[in-house]
Amino acid sequence: MHALSFAGCRATGRRAGPGILHSAPSRCQAPDVAPRRSPPASHAANVRACPALTAPTAPGEYRREEADVMHFGIFVEEMRYGANQVSAFRDAFELAQHAEAWGLDCVWLGEIHFAPMRSVISASLQVASAIATRTRRLRVGTAVTVLPLNHPLRIAEEVATLDHISEGRLEFGIGRSGVARSYDIYGIAYGESQARFREALEIIRQAWKGEPFSYDGEFYRFQGATVAPRPYQVPHPPIRMAANTEETFPAVGKMGLSVFVGLRAAEVSDLQSHLALYRRAWREAGHLGDPSVYLRVPVYVSTTEQGAVEEPRESLMHFFGRQTELARAVVGRAGAGPADRRRALAERMANLSYEDVLAKKVAFGTPAGVIDRLTRLREELGLDGIVAELNPGGRIPLELETRSLRLLTHEVMPAFK
Repeated sequence: MHALSFAGCRATGRRAGPGILHSAPSRCQAPDVAPRRSPPASHAANVRACPALTAPTAPGEYRREEADVMHFGIFVEEMRYGANQVSAFRDAFELAQHAEAWGLDCVWLGEIHFAPMRSVISASLQVASAIATRTRRLRVGTAVTVLPLNHPLRIAEEVATLDHISEGRLEFGIGRSGVARSYDIYGIAYGESQARFREALEIIRQAWKGEPFSYDGEFYRFQGATVAPRPYQVPHPPIRMAANTEETFPAVGKMGLSVFVGLRAAEVSDLQSHLALYRRAWREAGHLGDPSVYLRVPVYVSTTEQGAVEEPRESLMHFFGRQTELARAVVGRAGAGPADRRRALAERMANLSYEDVLAKKVAFGTPAGVIDRLTRLREELGLDGIVAELNPGGRIPLELETRSLRLLTHEVMPAFK
């Protein structure tokens, strides 16, 4: 994966790589910099409500204000087992309203296609827009928008529009997804996903400059496109990329992007090694400040230790069973990496006992226990934020999920703010 960058003087227009960008002549200025809009007073409150972020000092870079303040978000993807699609949307909006009222920083939305028993959030940007209009302070993020499944110019338009609807509360999480079946149904070769992702990201970042440009790549070709609107945030919403494989981490660092990581198929020691590569690549590329790392992890808070262990048991083991199936489905597929490595990761998940999962993969417990667990993870991985999966597997009743969220926000989160 090559770095995605553009010359500071956009009149030159040519870049290295398979595609060629041609920009209309314009005055020379720093990349991704635009005149700053004067946000309404409500927007200032929104920015202050998310202390984990400051204004970018370079393209794709968003720095922490305080080393001891962590971002806390929740991940919304699963449809509750036995629920209908109407109640699935209602539950998602209810959780978002609790998140707003109880001081969370962000709600993050997955993008899942062709899995109606698992999720109804196939159009995550539309759901994010609905949440943005129901809230005033809460940030709304995608985790992730699957770039290769959509035309990048359309993504650029829709994301920038959502940034305006939310008045600058959007977080743009991106990835290419490990679910090859979605690519098969859309008629896109999974083996092309990495190259399509690179071209799409490059086009989106250039499109957000709001000037005419052309592109001649392997997968996308067009002439004289000018995308409107430009994003509300300057130069664009914070971009955060999901990284899972060892080779992805230095590529993300080189691009100067923040990162999502997870413990589903990885051990803490694996992530420590991968994040060292990411941070080294960030520094070597000359990016300013420190990169930002968010951990996506199942979190369940209960009033008793026994409740924390037993209440989510069925749901969590169903979740890891499904993750094992998804991992096995891409073994040997072009674009999925070495088959031996994929097979080993799938079998590692398949052999996990519930005790293994509790010890290595999640943050479950009483408020004190979850504080201890998250503190250890922050120290071991150098975390800047947590994205809590409140109902992995979709089998935790809504009242227990809501209670867990309340305990998380009222008794756990203050220890990190």
